[in-house]
Amino acid sequence: MSGMIEPIAKLINQLSKLPGIGSKTAQRLAYYIISQPEDQVRELAVAIFNSKKQTKFCSICGNYATDDPCDMCRDESRKNGQLCVVKDPRDVAAMERMREYSGQYHVLHGVISPMQGIGPDGIRVSELMKRLASEDVSEVILATNPDVEGEATAAYLARLIKPMGIKVTRIAHGVPVGADLEYTDEVTLSRAFSGRSEI
Repeated sequence: MSGMIEPIAKLINQLSKLPGIGSKTAQRLAYYIISQPEDQVRELAVAIFNSKKQTKFCSICGNYATDDPCDMCRDESRKNGQLCVVKDPRDVAAMERMREYSGQYHVLHGVISPMQGIGPDGIRVSELMKRLASEDVSEVILATNPDVEGEATAAYLARLIKPMGIKVTRIAHGVPVGADLEYTDEVTLSRAFSGRSEI
């Protein structure tokens, strides 16, 4: 980057590798960071390093944790027979923000995607099946994204789980709050219509 000293150029280059951060945002962040007091910059750097160093995956659910098993897997009150299956740890965080689900989780760490060469062996399906065989689970809630890969993964898992006599449910998909029907695509509208409930 012409007219830019090397340390700033390197910082911009590293920041621009983050998802959703373009070169202009990376430059804005870099200049903000170097304008801060040294102790605040050190705290940020230490927090980034420590979060990577101290975070691991729970051997039971596959979520991020500092201890193994994680707090949610150790929490007896969450062992209510429900197991919510999600694509990645960010989805666990989203579900927890809702504050309506109080069961346990299983993180797949991906979805089935033949286009990317990811089959059932490339995600944590075998670990899920072992859990279902050994734990007291009465309902599996499939909460993968409503895209092609998420739907394919949910359908595949449902075919595996139903013969075990376990109830399999899928989170509802439909029109988001605040959306206009005229701008909603046909697939979303169709799902919202078929998933309608009595009021």
